[in-house]
Amino acid sequence: MGSPITGFEELAKKATPASTYQVVELDGQKMIRVSGEINASLATKAEYQNYHLHLEFKWGEKIYGTRNSGLLYHSYGPFGAAFGTWMANIEHQLMHDNLGDTYLMCNTACETKAMKSSDGKNFNYSPEGQTTAFSETDNGRSIKKAVDAEKPLGEWNTVDLYCCDQTAVHVVNGQLVMINTNCSKIENGLKLPLTKGKIQLQSEGGELFIRKIEIEKIKGIPEKYLK
Repeated sequence: MGSPITGFEELAKKATPASTYQVVELDGQKMIRVSGEINASLATKAEYQNYHLHLEFKWGEKIYGTRNSGLLYHSYGPFGAAFGTWMANIEHQLMHDNLGDTYLMCNTACETKAMKSSDGKNFNYSPEGQTTAFSETDNGRSIKKAVDAEKPLGEWNTVDLYCCDQTAVHVVNGQLVMINTNCSKIENGLKLPLTKGKIQLQSEGGELFIRKIEIEKIKGIPEKYLK
């Protein structure tokens, strides 16, 4: 499935918005190609609240370090606030081997039922876990998925993101892998409800193809994921 490409700085100099995000035809179907050559954002103009987002993607052959893209939701504020590129957000990881993880960028926060991994290095989402606060200052920014539901490289993955009020649910290839509650942003030391925002698609480290992305309004999280 390809090998890392060197000369990243030269690639970055040549990259343009049009070359980083393209509409291409693959297997007789039009889709979005994300180059991964540079760190970049494709963002919605509108903010979304109380919605179900369905995404179908697969990794391409080209690698520029690590296949490390993400679906960034509840995004707000200026571009560049996160790692010099993205708006502040909560990330549904698309990164290979980490699909479904949560990463909290900038001053975002959440609470998640989690348990320490056997080596004590990570927190993993678990329905049987203890409700734990996460942020830059509370137990870190990263929460690992409950199960690995990712398809092998080159195969299509489906991602379903359900956001309603302050709850966000990550579903990968039909399997529940994460529930975040009390999604918040921290301002002047206070946690304020974070219930809406723009949606960003990352270009980061690897070629990515998106054949479908759909958003629909919802009134609540499906009960089957909250049992």
